[in-house]
Amino acid sequence: FPSLLGNDNSEALPESIPSAPGTLPHFMEEPDDAYIIKSNPIVLRCKAMPAMQIFFKCNGEWVHQNEHVSEESMDETTGLKVREVFINVTRQQVEDFHGPEDYWCQCVAWSHLGTSKSRKASVRIAYLRKNFEQDPQGKEVPIEGMIVLHCRPPEGVPAAEVEWLKNEEPIDSNLDENIDTRADHNLIIRQARLSDSGNYTCMAANIVAKRRSMSATVVVYVNGGWSSWTEWSSCNARCGRGWQKRSRTCTNPAPLNGGAFCEGMSVQKITCTSLCPVDGSWEVWSEWSVCSPECEHLRVRECTAPAPRNGGKDCEGLSHESENCTEGLCIQDKKPLHEIKSQNIETASDIALYSGLGAAVIAVAVLVVGVTLYRRSQSEYGVDVIDSSALTGGFQTFNFKTVRQGNSLLLNSSMQPDLTVSRTYSGPICLQDPMDKELMTESSLFNPLSDIKVKVQSSFMVSLGVTERAEYHGKAHSGTFPHGNNRAFGTIQARNKAAYIQNLSSISTRSELKTTAIFGHLGGRLVVPNTGVSLLIPHGAIPEESSWEIYLAITQKESSLQPEGTGVLLGPEVTCGPSDLSVSTPFALTIPHCAQVNSEHWNIYLKKRTQQGKWEEVMSMEEETTSCYCLLDPYACHILLNSFGTYALIGEPISDCAVRQLKVAVFGCLSCNSLDYNLRVYCMDNTPCAFQEVVLDERLQGGQLLEEPKLLHFRGNTFSLQISVLDIPPFLWRIKPFTACQEVPFSRVWCSSPKPLLCAFSLERYSPATAQLSCKICVRQVKGHEQILQIQTSILENERETITFFAHDDSNFPAQMGPKAFKIPYSIRQRICATFDTPNAKGKDWQMLAQKNSINRNLSYFAAQSSPSALILDLWEARHQHDDDLDSLACALEEIGRTHSKISDITETEIEEPDFNYSRQNGL
Repeated sequence: FPSLLGNDNSEALPESIPSAPGTLPHFMEEPDDAYIIKSNPIVLRCKAMPAMQIFFKCNGEWVHQNEHVSEESMDETTGLKVREVFINVTRQQVEDFHGPEDYWCQCVAWSHLGTSKSRKASVRIAYLRKNFEQDPQGKEVPIEGMIVLHCRPPEGVPAAEVEWLKNEEPIDSNLDENIDTRADHNLIIRQARLSDSGNYTCMAANIVAKRRSMSATVVVYVNGGWSSWTEWSSCNARCGRGWQKRSRTCTNPAPLNGGAFCEGMSVQKITCTSLCPVDGSWEVWSEWSVCSPECEHLRVRECTAPAPRNGGKDCEGLSHESENCTEGLCIQDKKPLHEIKSQNIETASDIALYSGLGAAVIAVAVLVVGVTLYRRSQSEYGVDVIDSSALTGGFQTFNFKTVRQGNSLLLNSSMQPDLTVSRTYSGPICLQDPMDKELMTESSLFNPLSDIKVKVQSSFMVSLGVTERAEYHGKAHSGTFPHGNNRAFGTIQARNKAAYIQNLSSISTRSELKTTAIFGHLGGRLVVPNTGVSLLIPHGAIPEESSWEIYLAITQKESSLQPEGTGVLLGPEVTCGPSDLSVSTPFALTIPHCAQVNSEHWNIYLKKRTQQGKWEEVMSMEEETTSCYCLLDPYACHILLNSFGTYALIGEPISDCAVRQLKVAVFGCLSCNSLDYNLRVYCMDNTPCAFQEVVLDERLQGGQLLEEPKLLHFRGNTFSLQISVLDIPPFLWRIKPFTACQEVPFSRVWCSSPKPLLCAFSLERYSPATAQLSCKICVRQVKGHEQILQIQTSILENERETITFFAHDDSNFPAQMGPKAFKIPYSIRQRICATFDTPNAKGKDWQMLAQKNSINRNLSYFAAQSSPSALILDLWEARHQHDDDLDSLACALEEIGRTHSKISDITETEIEEPDFNYSRQNGL
């Protein structure tokens, strides 16, 4: 035994063992299985009682005594000797062992009666591979479907334990009965819920390391389902044949996470016939009845030829008629009937006499008035000018009235500003100050205006020195679009003032901003410069080998569209044509609007004018239809249409919080009197075309924009608008009394579209040396929004700082034809359409493209088209005509992840087409 241990001087066995003479060693602690981590040795221990010696045997061989560490103690209870032994096992020892089984060690204990052996403890080198044998794979499953994610962890010693994470949070299957993670490391979700969508990761760990699998994205999608049909609407025709409709929405449930859109139509229409109302008509009178004791006979008639039905009117008149039947021979109240009749005749004669006298007086009065008017028409006119601005708010409204020669200037402190006049003068007419109270004869008014042309603008101003408003068009071909009457001009002569007054009333206010160009199969873009109105003709909309002259016009005359109820016109009335042109794919029409878009405060409709001049509703912004599509942006509406015509946007406020956005602009110019300076404050719709009209009028009058225009949120709460001039330098300037603050009624502002609201202020400087003007213009709605414009300007023309009118001046390019009109090259556009129009398991991929471009409603319109992606790109082109923001589209495509590999191989020559700068990093 000692030789086996390699120790000749081994300790002799004891002669006896107290209190336990026949006991074999009993192991109090046996060696445990151990794992070597990296290069750190492990310690095996063994403890026995009673034991004289304990030695380890590893892999069948005794461990040398020098490698043992032994400790000896005495058990206080039994008095027996307790021995504990330790050995170290290194990584090298384990690696050098090559046997049929794992490296093992066992301890053997001796007593004087014999030996005892412990259990075998295996020693293994711990490790964990890096790569999973199977990573979980992403899935797209319908709601309530089963989700099974497989995970096979990396090989390792000891075997790795698996834990699942969802969005980096541990999953506890004990807390959710719907989830099971016990089946061979797999994750099973029995019924998928929307909340189960997320990124899942399999975590494997043992005593050596932790490993993460690739994340698997689980998408739980919901296929759309139709709601119940609404009730049929009432027949739209009050009389005769019409139609009624019912609708349903794809909200039961709504498609989510790429789920398929509902198949079928969202709107059904059927024909209906309404019974026409029939007014009643009288039958012929019956025969007279027999004479009664009261000396009367009767006759009757009935309202049956025909009788009123279906809401028709009843017959008018009496159904019974009576008269005397004895010719005065009958006695009533003991008097002959002819006496009673004579009294009635006398009373009737008196009434006739008075009526005749009244008619004669009226005839004489009419004759006198007629003669007076005729004499005045043969003589020269005199003019009184009532300057209401000096008293009631300075709207600079001048009412021309015919008076006798030499009347003085009329002043009335109680007069209110007339905001409803159809002709208003706001140009730099040289008028005497009304505060001087001097006589203003007709010669003092008209002499300075000799040989000056007068033009009535659509902004209800008479401008002086006007020749003709600019029109934008390419080639003028007669008969291709409706031409408005050109504005008439008349020369005012001091000797013929009557002709001038007549000319004011006959000047046509019709005017159109229009542009026209010839387009072919390649399509293009048509723009009315600086108005926000544009027309996009897609490639292929016009048949090959044919071309059409297409026009786009804004009507500036008084609109024939009169909104019903509380509705207001939110933008310009736009006409595109020709109306007989048929396109194969929808075109995009862009119309600016001034509403602050919020479906809780506005109902917005698109209306079209028929050939009979009536307006009919095309669609509501909240309605789902397949006939057209409206995309409402904060400042413009982009419409996909199949037919040309005249269109307009109508807004119906449904709460007091509905906001109409007004642009406030201040213009100024010197008056004829070198000491006076005119400030003109405009409140107009926040649309480029409304501002364009004001700018053109001000340019013709010599006005200068003094400050960057600001936006005013005007609420539909019936409160009025106040405009005031503040902080005028007291010793340099003065403003006419009672004109520093003006108030405009709510209805005048809310219903003023498309005409801008103008308030004018007249300032006077004390000295000609004053060349700088500093003040504030405050525009506020009572109990509403307020804007303050800081005016700091030089009144001298050559020293004044120029302020840009338009952020995007597109007057140089009213029409673009062919590829240059589009931001996306045609070859790339075809690839995008081919990729996204292809269906997959969860629906059409164009829905993801629409979602990335903020197109979330009325998707049934696109589903009914042959190429939904093409229409989505057309809307993108219409929305981004003033920028080159291709990065946003490229990022959207990259996020979707379907087109990256298909488009990345586009050659540099394909990408870098003329007039387009693209980056390869954009993915296009």
